[in-house]
Amino acid sequence: MFVALPSRHRPALRWATPTLALLLLAAFVWGQAQPQASLLRDWGALSGGLASREAWRAGLHDGSILRLFTAMFLHADWAHLLGNLMFLLIFGLPAERMMGPWRLLGLFLFGGAVSNLAAGLYIGAPDRVIIGASGAVSAVIGAYLALFPTAKLGVVLPLGLFLEFVKAPAFLLIGVWIGLQVLFAYFRPAFGAVAWSAHIAGFVFGALFALFVRAAIARRLRKRQGY
Repeated sequence: MFVALPSRHRPALRWATPTLALLLLAAFVWGQAQPQASLLRDWGALSGGLASREAWRAGLHDGSILRLFTAMFLHADWAHLLGNLMFLLIFGLPAERMMGPWRLLGLFLFGGAVSNLAAGLYIGAPDRVIIGASGAVSAVIGAYLALFPTAKLGVVLPLGLFLEFVKAPAFLLIGVWIGLQVLFAYFRPAFGAVAWSAHIAGFVFGALFALFVRAAIARRLRKRQGY
């Protein structure tokens, strides 16, 4: 469990989360000027491609394994992009403050790659294109919950003709969200072409990542506070 320690030190600059957000935005704008078919073919992750040892060897040899990383910087439309940007900023900034920018970058990139790989294996059918940063953002959400298990999140609820701002436990809201991902993954044909399994894999990766590095995070906090 992490606790806030009083300090006279100025908070460190959180640059990783804004940088990732700008890169996602820049990649989307750049992608809009490219032929979409070739863009997805050259940069998107493909399902069914890494299901064997031979496929892994080939992917490492020809560099196609990097699609697991490049795919997270492609988005289908503005709604897809803006949704990921919003959740990245909400959960990424506090997570970065706790774990530091370099761990946040590693969490995002490797969490996104793992989630894309999981989605490709789960889909099973070959040559389905997987794009978007949703898996990477889910990893950030998982890490946030592991780092701040007692945090509360603001929610706007429609009450009749009015909107009411209330605070609810993060574990409850995020728990409902991940439960929906599991449900949608099970009934995936009824809920459109969304890689729900990538969200689940990313969330699990992020939570495990935060638990794995918590000792290093604690040392970083003590060093920053001068203890």
